[in-house]
Amino acid sequence: MNAQYKIIYENGDFIVVSKETGIPVIRGRGGLKDKLSLYDVLKERYKEIFVVHRIDRDTSGLVIFAKNTKTHRELSIKFERREVKKNYLAVVWGKPEKIFEVIDKPLFQYGSGRVGVSDNGKKSVTEVEFLKEISSDFSLVEARPLTGRRHQIRVHLYSSGHPVVGDRLYGDKVMQLRCPRLMLHSCCIEFYLFDNHYVFNDREDFLDYVSTSFIK
Repeated sequence: MNAQYKIIYENGDFIVVSKETGIPVIRGRGGLKDKLSLYDVLKERYKEIFVVHRIDRDTSGLVIFAKNTKTHRELSIKFERREVKKNYLAVVWGKPEKIFEVIDKPLFQYGSGRVGVSDNGKKSVTEVEFLKEISSDFSLVEARPLTGRRHQIRVHLYSSGHPVVGDRLYGDKVMQLRCPRLMLHSCCIEFYLFDNHYVFNDREDFLDYVSTSFIK
């Protein structure tokens, strides 16, 4: 157990890590290039480690790293082919009108790094399920991205009128500053690898945080 991450599962081929918000999976660019990444921390511990996929720096939750080139290749192919199921928990502003919704809106990445809905964008699909109303201001939802665009869940929820709480890029900036973190968490990953079926869940800590007063 490390303050920045915890090991959820480990075997000879890969490890599944749950990371804290604020730590990037790999080093960023510009002002973030000197910020220590999860990859840096794990490489120091394991010596040989391979990045399979990424989640945003401010998103917490599950990330997979391969321990050898064979596993890295197999898992990378599965992610590319959308054969890995990923679910996220999110606290959003307001209450969605639908219990279940498929958001099918193309996304375009601008030079600033922001992403927006645009007819010139790439096809992007997210399934969103309403779980419960936390208060008159907030709701808990579960989102499953069927494509893998940058900021996909965040932008799709923002475009639906229910931005993720604490999102400094998408939503009312003053209201978003009321929450000290982005309320988005990678909670479940499911895949097949070398004839084995794996399902990993990491919900408890995030839901415990949701149940406390996370708004300033």
